[in-house]
Amino acid sequence: MKKRVFKLVSVFLLVVSLAAVAACSKSDGKAGNVSNEVTGAAKSQTDAEPTVTPAADTSSEETGSGDEGNSSESTEEVKQEPKEVKVGDLPLVEGGIKGVFEKYGMITGTCIHPGLMSQTKYTEHILENYNSVTMENDMKPDYILNKNKSIEAGDLVVEFSQNTLNMLEWAKNNGLGVRGHTIIWHSQTPQWIFHQDFDTSKPKVDRETMLKRMESYIKQVFEKLDELGYMDIIYAYDVVNEAIMENGTLRDSDWRRIIGDDYIWYAFYYADKYAPESCKLFYNDYNEQFKTQHVVKLAQSLVTEDGRYLIDGIGCQGHLYTKDSIDDYMNTLEAFSALGLDVQITELDVSLGTWTNILLPTKDNLKEQGRWYYELINRILESNEAGKTRVSGITFWGISDSNSWRSDRSPLLFDRMFKPKYAYFGVVQQRENAGFEE
Repeated sequence: MKKRVFKLVSVFLLVVSLAAVAACSKSDGKAGNVSNEVTGAAKSQTDAEPTVTPAADTSSEETGSGDEGNSSESTEEVKQEPKEVKVGDLPLVEGGIKGVFEKYGMITGTCIHPGLMSQTKYTEHILENYNSVTMENDMKPDYILNKNKSIEAGDLVVEFSQNTLNMLEWAKNNGLGVRGHTIIWHSQTPQWIFHQDFDTSKPKVDRETMLKRMESYIKQVFEKLDELGYMDIIYAYDVVNEAIMENGTLRDSDWRRIIGDDYIWYAFYYADKYAPESCKLFYNDYNEQFKTQHVVKLAQSLVTEDGRYLIDGIGCQGHLYTKDSIDDYMNTLEAFSALGLDVQITELDVSLGTWTNILLPTKDNLKEQGRWYYELINRILESNEAGKTRVSGITFWGISDSNSWRSDRSPLLFDRMFKPKYAYFGVVQQRENAGFEE
């Protein structure tokens, strides 16, 4: 009898032991599943560096202490970190970029071309964010001087293309201002205008002939735009573009070789003669931070006999880099403003790195770009308020990296997918989204 009882007790204890083992296995499996869910959520926080939570720690947190022994209650206490919002998914500011700058009395623009204007998403974006446009190419000499008609007339003939007229009409219908760009330039200017009978096989003309051609050319630009009904929306015009070298000498262009060093003075003299008062006349150049004193000297020479300026403003192209000195650039803006002239940044883009060392668009580099844009714009706004600078407008040279002439350097406010970058939030002065580490 004792042996039988002993056997029954042994069987009962074996059953209890097996049940306990099964219960533990079930509890371990449940904790493991919770751990995997938490780990998956952490991975979705960022594409660059996913965070993986150790399974052992999470399991311990889920199952709680031995005293409480309540897995369901401890599960409710787990707090997942909020998912990181990518900068490209952040909302744009109400009123657009132009709304930010209008508060400070400044114009904000971008450049356009026919291909861009054929896509509604781009034209809508421009209207939402800018109140000024500059034609990237279509008002340059190559595009507005007609060779055949010039030969027939025996004088230069200005004729705006249908593409140009379409863009001017679009700007006018939508209440946008236009920066004219450009009249006298060494580049994108047809060679035939410098030769006798407009024939490049013949010798170049003399000084007096070229001055007459220059006057006729400039006169026609303003008169024809007025006749066409567009002069009222053109608030500024780059009369002369990129005439100064970094060492301070004048660029050796055909304008200079034929007319002489005073060709710039004559260009502004004629523009002042024929342009309406509503259109400000600009000298425009790149690498302005390295040419500052040379540009100042040129501007000071563009006066009449009684000392009146023929020039109204200086255009700073602003093709900058994230490793450039903002202090140096502000010094340039202050020096130009000290002349009493209007100052505009006419082709702004900020490329990653330096001219000789272009950086990849990594998250850190794009954040640096956002901070750079923020600091530049912030300092301009503050400097204008303090009366140190007279920057009346900023034109960005393109609407996105995919539309930029420096697309390989990621210089603009929107990326190739047309998503806002840290740069965009820097420009609209949202510091918390501009790449700063708080």
